[in-house]
Order: sequence, then structure tokens, then C-alpha cells
Amino acid sequence: MSEQAIEGLKPELLWKYFYEISQVPRPSKKEEKIRQFIKDFASENNFNFIEDIAGNIVIKVPASEGYENSETVILQGHLDMVAEMNKGTQHDFDNDPIRLKRSGGWIEAEGTTLGADNGIGVAAALAIAMDKESIHGPLEILCTVDEETGLTGANSLEPGFVSGKLLLNMDSEEDGVFYVGCAGGIDTVGLFKIKWNTNKNGLKPYNLMIGGLKGGHSGLDISIGRANAIKLLAILLHRLEDIKYRLAAVSGGSKRNAIPREAEATILIDPHDEKKVKKVISVFIKDMLKEYQKNDGGLKVTFERQKGKVQSVFTKKFTRRILNSLLALPHGVLSMNPYIPGLVESSTNLATVTMEDDNIRIGTSQRSSIDTAIRIASQTVQSILYLADASEIIQGDGYPGWQPNMDSALLKKSRDVYKNLFNQEAEVKAIHAGLECGILGAKYPGLDMISFGPTITGAHSPDEKVNIADVEKFYDLLKSLLKNLAT
Repeated sequence: MSEQAIEGLKPELLWKYFYEISQVPRPSKKEEKIRQFIKDFASENNFNFIEDIAGNIVIKVPASEGYENSETVILQGHLDMVAEMNKGTQHDFDNDPIRLKRSGGWIEAEGTTLGADNGIGVAAALAIAMDKESIHGPLEILCTVDEETGLTGANSLEPGFVSGKLLLNMDSEEDGVFYVGCAGGIDTVGLFKIKWNTNKNGLKPYNLMIGGLKGGHSGLDISIGRANAIKLLAILLHRLEDIKYRLAAVSGGSKRNAIPREAEATILIDPHDEKKVKKVISVFIKDMLKEYQKNDGGLKVTFERQKGKVQSVFTKKFTRRILNSLLALPHGVLSMNPYIPGLVESSTNLATVTMEDDNIRIGTSQRSSIDTAIRIASQTVQSILYLADASEIIQGDGYPGWQPNMDSALLKKSRDVYKNLFNQEAEVKAIHAGLECGILGAKYPGLDMISFGPTITGAHSPDEKVNIADVEKFYDLLKSLLKNLAT
């Protein structure tokens, strides 16, 4: 469907640029093609632009005639997208365009993430630059790279790259809400040197897979209580101990900032025990469906004989170490904000398990609006990895949170514009996710910032979709706000 999916949608310019952006491959850390698209856009429309060594780009858009002396406003979004797809979907994120489709009042993708996070925000900025009806002062369109895997583009910004003192971040996902604060975060990783044995008992290999789960954003969706595929796999493997299987491979999850939807293991058993394994799986499914019936409910377990032979298996002692580590590592909400009802303050995500160069790598990420709480959560994870005798424990540099400023002049103007435009009050919230505003505020002291956007659900998963009506509201709000700030 793709281009036909956006036919007739308003605002036409925004959807035009969102479609064009969706045709350019842009997974995190591989933004070369989308960066060229942005530079071509600037050059073709005679806008000056600058780029830095990290790949961030700023497009300088002149003010509307008569508004040259207005204060410069920064329109900010990130160029990369999370690359996730459903099992069985054929898609090469390095080369293939995203296939758009319309479903009722929503735009989504065929079997993959949509990239509305943050393609809609970037498209809105480009549309404003080209919209002849838009009234604004001088604009700086700041396009950052690699937001989704650690906000490294924003972290690399140098003094003077932007000059504006007002910043509109367009990377939020809830209509009618202005965000004024966000969580900071840090990654904590454990490496385990695999201990091998030779398969001497004639055991046969089987693939055991957990799937069908919703997953989701490890910040925005962490409070929903969705199932973690890695955790479920560890629970199931633990239940199979009496069958005396041997473990040969384990993996799960794909992104540090996504709740794992799938996980799998290669186990070796005596074929005569196949019925016993299936019986344990049947009971396991019933138990887990009871636990996650409301919050997830899509659990599927497959157990299939593999072709060929597997020569090496983990030692029994190493298998216990890995399973105990996965069972012990925390996942989910650690604490709630005592001042803002419903806001998660601290959390941790058991994100990935991979096998690399004779090592098992367990990836986790911690978030909090309080810097000390991030460190404490990371220390908890490190302590478990240490007790499990990990061969190496790696802690990332982390990124700062964004402390709310309820006295912000920009926030007051934004709320007034929203009220006048839609005849209702906007909500003001903080978000349990890593917006670049925290880093930008630290890089450029004195920035007055808000974050807003249309309704996007299922971000970081193939269920991602953006609400069509809310995109039009979002763009009308952006235009009205820029006009108000220019006068």
C-alpha cells in the first residue's frame, strides 16, 4: 500500500515528508542515507545547514517576512528509528523502505516498526520550513542521530552548534500533553565466558522459543506489566530441570530500550522425553497466561526438533549460573514518583541475551528521574552479575534526566495557545523515558524547552502506529505556537 496509505491526509506537507522519510532506511547507527536526505532537502531549498563530526545536522530556516527580529526557535527531532519486525516478516532495515498502511484512523507499517518515532517530528519540522502559510521567526531545525541506542548524537553536541534559547522537542507520543521532564538512564551489561562440554550421550537438539508477546518501550510501557520473553524462557528452562536436558544456545530481545518479545534456546534431550517436555510446556503456558492475561496474553511457545547435530553443550554448572542470573536479575518498576500520580520514577529492563565469541552477553538498562536512583539500580544489577561470577561487567556512561520547570515562560505560552486553539486545557507531564531534552539542557544552559507530539502507540515494536487525526492537531498546534512566539 505504502504511498496510497497517506492519500488525502492533512496536513499534506507533513504526510508528504513523512512518506519520503519512511522510504529512506535509517536504523540507529546507520543514518548515512537519511542524513543525506536531510542535506539534500536543505540544499534544494536554499537553506544553509551545518553538520558535526557525530552526524548531527542543523538547518537554518530564515524568518517569515517581517519577523526577522523574533527570537530563534529550535525545532528538534532525531533521525534514527528502532528496527524491529515480527517473526516471519521479510525486511532489510539497511536497504528496504518501510511499507505504510492505513488501518482505520491510524497509519502503521506492514510487520515492522513504523518510525513515527521520530519521523513524524522530523517531517513536521521540514513541513514548517516549506509551508507558505506558516508564520515564524528564525528557526534552527536540529536533527540528531542515534537517539534510540543511547542518545549518542545529542551527547556529542558541541557548544555553539545551535544558538536559539527556545526549544520545541517533537518526540513525545501523547496528544494534548506537554512534557516538561524525563528520566535519565544507564546501561549495565554482564559477560559470561561459556564453559563447554562435548555432547557424548546421543541427545538430540530441539528449538524452544517464547513468542507472541507485545513487548514495547522499556520506559513508556514498563508500568503496564507486560511479560518479558527472556524471563519467561528462564522460568521454563528451570521447570525442565527434572528432564535432564542440556543447553547449547540461548538468546532473546534485540534492543536495549525494548521489552523483549521473543527469546529462544537450543536444548538437547533424549527423544523419548519429548512428551514430558511438551507436558511441562502445556502447564507453563496455562500458568503464564493466567498471570499475564490482562497485560499481555499473547504468549506462544514452540518446541521443534532441529536437523543436524550439535557437538557442544554448556556444562551443567554454567547452565545453572546463566539461568540463575536471568531469574535473579530484576525487571520492571522499582519505584513510583511520590509527587506525580502514575509516573514511574525508577525501573530496570532485562533487555537482551546474545551469544558472542564464546561469551553470553546479558544487556540491561536502568532509568530514573533521580540520578542517584539510576546508580543504585545499576549497582543492584552489577551485584547480581558479580555474585553470578560474570567474567566482565560493563557500565555505560549514562545520560541525564530533565528536571521539570513549572515556571517556564515557554510552557505558559504553549498552554495558552493550546487552550485558545482547542478550547481545553493541555496536560503537563513528565515521562519515564529518555528524551534528548535532558542532554540538551545540560549542553546548552538556559534553554527553555517543552516536548510534545501526536498519539503514537506501540513505539519500538511492530505494533507501532500513529493517530491520523492527532497528527493534524499536532501540526496546527506547532504552527500556532510558532506564530505566537514570533509576535
